[in-house]
Amino acid sequence: MSEKTVSEAINYRRSVRVYDNEKPIDSAVVKKCIQQAVLAPNSSNMQLWEFYHITSKDVIEEIVPLCFGQNAAKTAQQLVVVTVRKDLWPKRAKANLDYLNKVFPPKPKGEQTSREKFAKNYYQKLIPTVYRDFFGLFGLLKYVIMLVMGLFKPIYREVRGKDMRVVAHKSAALAAQTFMLSMAAEGYDTCPMEGSDTWRVKKVIGLPLGAEINMIISCGIRKEEGVYGQRFRVPFEEVYKTI
Repeated sequence: MSEKTVSEAINYRRSVRVYDNEKPIDSAVVKKCIQQAVLAPNSSNMQLWEFYHITSKDVIEEIVPLCFGQNAAKTAQQLVVVTVRKDLWPKRAKANLDYLNKVFPPKPKGEQTSREKFAKNYYQKLIPTVYRDFFGLFGLLKYVIMLVMGLFKPIYREVRGKDMRVVAHKSAALAAQTFMLSMAAEGYDTCPMEGSDTWRVKKVIGLPLGAEINMIISCGIRKEEGVYGQRFRVPFEEVYKTI
């Protein structure tokens, strides 16, 4: 079977609630789709995500009731848990800086290009300033400073801890969608599930306290009744605005 085009994959992808237990899926193909998911765009290239690929039937059975027994989980062949790791920002910032030091070997500041200076300062100074917080107090201080500065010029305002949490979840969601489209291109089906007891799921898969679950994606091959009717969207004119 040839891989679908982007347009074909978008049109093929549906949220499938019932999978065919007679049609197993290849774990290597699912892993390949996760590898494509990590190529998704993300804020500042921080990659504050992890993907837990669950192939164990025992673990899936343990997670099913934590997804409230919904059919998309109950009939899944495999699961992929997309997690947000905002707590890993120091490690990810260092990884970016290490990469930049390979691209731009260290040299005296006078010999550095403006691009090199900006890129390194971004991860050495700006990222720590934006992500570092202390029980919300530093975030509040940054917010007030940006509020005042914003009276005089355009400024980035989403600097509180809760703002950065939203940023990290947006990036993870972009990766999740990339994964689901990659699966669709392979002729595999998925269903993103938000309905779950995330605290208990975290315990099952061994996530640390600082991690959060963005969504749980069930995987398999659809049964005909697994797609609940024709796709419905509100009229395009209601959501499309041209300026």
